[in-house]
Amino acid sequence: MPFINSRVSVKITEEQEKELKTRLGQAISILPGKSESWLMTGFEDEYHLYFRGDNSEPIAFIDVQIFGGPDEAAFEKMTAELTKIYGEVLGIAADHMYIRYSATRDWGWNGGNF
Repeated sequence: MPFINSRVSVKITEEQEKELKTRLGQAISILPGKSESWLMTGFEDEYHLYFRGDNSEPIAFIDVQIFGGPDEAAFEKMTAELTKIYGEVLGIAADHMYIRYSATRDWGWNGGNF
């Protein structure tokens, strides 16, 4: 039950969104037990972000939420992959991204909770 929500300061074209969705679907398998078949993604483009008091360069805040416990080693690998993806697709520099991980055992789906 992973969810990756992206807030980026740049415009995302339809083609870029499809590429992001595809690449995030591949990358989610870095996290043990996670796959694209349960992945939900969200994209908020042209979001008003400031980093270090400035918004003259592209910026991203990426929120990765998962059902289950944290896996620090997997999160480290995922950060490297997400940085690569958003850098290649949207031209956002690694030092202008924050990536947050949230793991929970409380997750609802299909009218019930896991």
